[in-house]
Amino acid sequence: MAPESQPDWTRQPERGNRHALALMRWIAMALGRRIARGVLHPITLFFMLTGGAATRASRQYLAQVLGRPPRWSERYRHVHHFAATILDRVYLLQRRHDAFDIRVTNPGLLMTQVEAGRGAMLAGAHLGSFEVLRSLGEGEGQLRVAMLMFEDNARQINATLRAIAPDTPLHVIALGRMSAMLELRAWLDGNGVAGLLADRTLRAPGTTPMQRGGVHRVNFLGRPASFSDGPFRLAMMLRRPLLFMAGLYHGGRRYELRFIEIADFSQRPADGASSEVVLQRAVLRYVEILEGICHETPYNWFNFFDFWSDPDAPT
Repeated sequence: MAPESQPDWTRQPERGNRHALALMRWIAMALGRRIARGVLHPITLFFMLTGGAATRASRQYLAQVLGRPPRWSERYRHVHHFAATILDRVYLLQRRHDAFDIRVTNPGLLMTQVEAGRGAMLAGAHLGSFEVLRSLGEGEGQLRVAMLMFEDNARQINATLRAIAPDTPLHVIALGRMSAMLELRAWLDGNGVAGLLADRTLRAPGTTPMQRGGVHRVNFLGRPASFSDGPFRLAMMLRRPLLFMAGLYHGGRRYELRFIEIADFSQRPADGASSEVVLQRAVLRYVEILEGICHETPYNWFNFFDFWSDPDAPT
């Protein structure tokens, strides 16, 4: 893919998240959570003063979701939420779930599929913390969780995750390869849970369902934004139900793990709609859920780039 054809987020590599996670690991292990949380304030202030494009994107997003220019305290709270979830990621990956108060909303949507031996596909977003999902696996006995991400990002993030939690089983399925579909199918057939974040797009044609998917311009928080139907096309090809999942951070030690049904691609549509119509409905449903959660808890969404700037995407 030529650099000029890439969406804005690909020019801000995941290695920034990786370095932040490595720093938080050192702080978390050296100081403990109570003291480490105090250190988050100077870190947040430093980021606010030096964040550049990321802080501008945060301000833009907050203006959209709040419907007015955000106050400085609201911008600070957004960045602090992000820093807090990265810090907590260290403890969650190390299975220290007793340090948190985690509430689960609609767990039956997930556990019904797992208990039936069907595995489960989840479409999340850059909301809160994906690692909260692993706490449900601890509570229910055996819940095998895999994260789907593109190959370059998978390589970059895997080393840091394993450095944080070398004894915790971590499984990443790298997209961008033809074998990824077979690996994902085998994981689900083995009753595994597979999640991916569906609030970013790639426009260039590729070789996988994720990359072949179309880009839809959908009204999101008052302005048109681009969403790929690749994640939904993947679930449709595998004929799997698709759930929305978010590990929302509510401050302090409080998290909420929330599940919402997006679409059941294992069933034929009752009205006989075509596959493209079914895909479009799934995208719209996903955006509707994401928008509702952003309004409900605006400081949980961590896409720190100009999400609405996509002049090449089709309308």
